[in-house]
Amino acid sequence: MISPFLVLAIGTCLTNSLVPEKEKDPKYWRDQAQETLKYALELQKLNTNVAKNVIMFLGDGMGVSTVTATRILKGQLHHNPGEETRLEMDKFPFVALSKTYNTNAQVPDSAGTATAYLCGVKANEGTVGVSAATERSRCNTTQGNEVTSILRWAKDAGKSVGIVTTTRVNHATPSAAYAHSADRDWYSDNEMPPEALSQGCKDIAYQLVHNIRDIDVIMGGGRKYMYPKNKTDVEYEIDEKARGTRLDGLDLVNIWKSFKPRHKHSHFIWNRTELLTLDPHNVDYLLGLFEPGDMQYELNRNNVTDPSLSEMVVVAIQILRKNPKGFFLLVEGGRIDHGHHEGKAKQALHEAVEMDRAIGQAGSMTSLEDTLTVVTADHSHVFTFGGYTPRGNSIFGLAPMLSDTDKKPFTAILYGNGPGYKVVGGERENVSMVDYAHNNYQAQSAVPLRHETHGGEDVAVFSKGPMAHLLHGVHEQNYIPHVMAYAACIGANLDHCAHASSAGSLAAGPLLLPLALFPLSILF
Repeated sequence: MISPFLVLAIGTCLTNSLVPEKEKDPKYWRDQAQETLKYALELQKLNTNVAKNVIMFLGDGMGVSTVTATRILKGQLHHNPGEETRLEMDKFPFVALSKTYNTNAQVPDSAGTATAYLCGVKANEGTVGVSAATERSRCNTTQGNEVTSILRWAKDAGKSVGIVTTTRVNHATPSAAYAHSADRDWYSDNEMPPEALSQGCKDIAYQLVHNIRDIDVIMGGGRKYMYPKNKTDVEYEIDEKARGTRLDGLDLVNIWKSFKPRHKHSHFIWNRTELLTLDPHNVDYLLGLFEPGDMQYELNRNNVTDPSLSEMVVVAIQILRKNPKGFFLLVEGGRIDHGHHEGKAKQALHEAVEMDRAIGQAGSMTSLEDTLTVVTADHSHVFTFGGYTPRGNSIFGLAPMLSDTDKKPFTAILYGNGPGYKVVGGERENVSMVDYAHNNYQAQSAVPLRHETHGGEDVAVFSKGPMAHLLHGVHEQNYIPHVMAYAACIGANLDHCAHASSAGSLAAGPLLLPLALFPLSILF
């Protein structure tokens, strides 16, 4: 039984918790609701312009519970209670839900989902840029089942295109934009089985350079997969794990440079200083690889060598927006997912706050009139927070009570499974004896696993700009790129664009599918 003194303390805590003075007045809430209603009524005037630009922000693993916790953290970083804070994505007028399952998986992975929201086709777990006819790790099921992405459709329409990620540039999310692989883990040929190599399959780093040779901007990590095996890394000279991995001896960075026209300005960079000293007006193509593998967590980032996600996004837009035909930009906050897998909620949520900062930067550099922005996640995680915490409780803090079973405290944040499962002396670890506010603290979990798993529930889709209202309900995840293509008049679904008014509005018409969505074997 819980001590009556503890019950009294909890009640006092909740009674005396921080309630902003203005919130005690009913008029505050009524006025707020009326302002929200007024804004909602304005949304009846739909934005049917052609989307010159399309920006997709993908928070890897950013389920709804992560969004809410990120909102609170953002507010608390500004010395507010946190719950009342608005994320940049919260300000978007349209919200939908996306069903994330893979064709062969109830709880999905990041590869099959990336194929869905970039290529418009649901796929099997672990595969990128191919239909569900391709089986994971089976190279001989790839040919004829390739599907292309909205990045390709945009490039074919004459737009500039870019990829920015905090993971490796050949990780699951970005690779679906340009690669066709039976296995997401084939980063370089070093990670491929002999059978796949003998059957002619190419690794993802190779495809990054060769498949779409004129991607205008590529930024993230993944340096080591571009260089011959054992080539010393430019930054970590004595770290053997940072050395090149390629068995074929290719220097893909030099090959990338060789593919660019001589009259164009191509830049390869590997640190933040080089990025921030670039003159975007004198950059046509940019390849920035800032780490051998994934980029550092935002909380661990070296401010000299590693740029933040928002800094990369700003430079990317400065380069891409020079094209009068517009651009498509994929931005991934990829290490939200990694933080959760490691049970390190503080790392995951700070990654999400940084992505929200990047969303704000992009919004300040573009216009609602001609830029469609979509923010979503590929999947969720078994991440939760609860425990009847009072208003303004630190998002990383303790619940205001002890367990009524083992009489020990617990943090508000918990995981359904993962590495945070700990037993001390035959009992659950007493978290008051550890530094649960540490950046790398692993929150307790119900089931012990080396790596926490994804969650299977729907994820949110936030949208603003031209045709954003088409993301409006509960959708299959593969619907998303169809909407972006329709709004931008790219791919093969152009009939509705022929009737665009002089103001650039799209006439209502059938939602036709881009020709590029279909496997090459069907097209030819």
